[in-house]
Amino acid sequence: MPADLFARTAALLRSCHPEPTIAVTFVSAALALVAGRGLDSVLVGAAVLAGQLSIGWLNDAVDASRDRASGRVDKPVAQGLLSPRAVGVAAVTAALASVPLALASGVDGRVPMLLTLGLHMLVVAGGWAYDLGVKSTVVSVLPYAVAFGALPAFVVAPVVAVPWWLVAAGILLGSGAHFANVLPDLEQDAATGVRGLPHRIGSRWSVGATIVLLLGASAVLALGPGTVPTIAGVLVFLAAVAALLLGALSRVGLFRAVLCVAAIDVVLLVASGGTLR
Repeated sequence: MPADLFARTAALLRSCHPEPTIAVTFVSAALALVAGRGLDSVLVGAAVLAGQLSIGWLNDAVDASRDRASGRVDKPVAQGLLSPRAVGVAAVTAALASVPLALASGVDGRVPMLLTLGLHMLVVAGGWAYDLGVKSTVVSVLPYAVAFGALPAFVVAPVVAVPWWLVAAGILLGSGAHFANVLPDLEQDAATGVRGLPHRIGSRWSVGATIVLLLGASAVLALGPGTVPTIAGVLVFLAAVAALLLGALSRVGLFRAVLCVAAIDVVLLVASGGTLR
């Protein structure tokens, strides 16, 4: 591979927001396996990956001028390594590629394929709406709540009736992730005109909202599947509490604690036994 092409490819990968992209894809594929999707879990993971890539790339394309003004050295577009147009084309391409993948993942499902596709597109639409301007409004948390509520429904709907607690946990986890994601950049965002809900309520209240929402997600996953929580569920819930408390000691570390809690929530799903089957 020519050096220039390799550098551009590496920059494109860095521009997709790799940490949340990988985390969301992993959680989705793991949930598909727990729910009994079998080999379809690969298609589920591929569809989610394509959708998350499109959301990450669109974010960098839309925020190019804002990132330059903020001096974001971690953003390839802001560094001039990629053009906003190139990243925008990648975002559209990934979104389009996710459509046949989502359809294929629901071919043998218990619900119509178009419903499976609709749930997937609701996830992608939530991310796109956030990128295209909702993040600067008082309802900035809404796209996260919608997308993360629809995501587990997309994963399990083809094989089981979607349980209320799974959607509720997704909404809580996504809403908490929004506050945690914005925390490290509150000052930079405010300086460039971004005024989402976390910016309006401030750092202290945003930290509190993050902890309450994510602990709520973990509690729903520990208690929702059954009337009596298992010992494993309680222990993993306590691990989530510990991770968030450690993350809260540093605003920068809190988002990584969110990713840790996402992984912990997958463990909670596994500890819940075969309730999804």
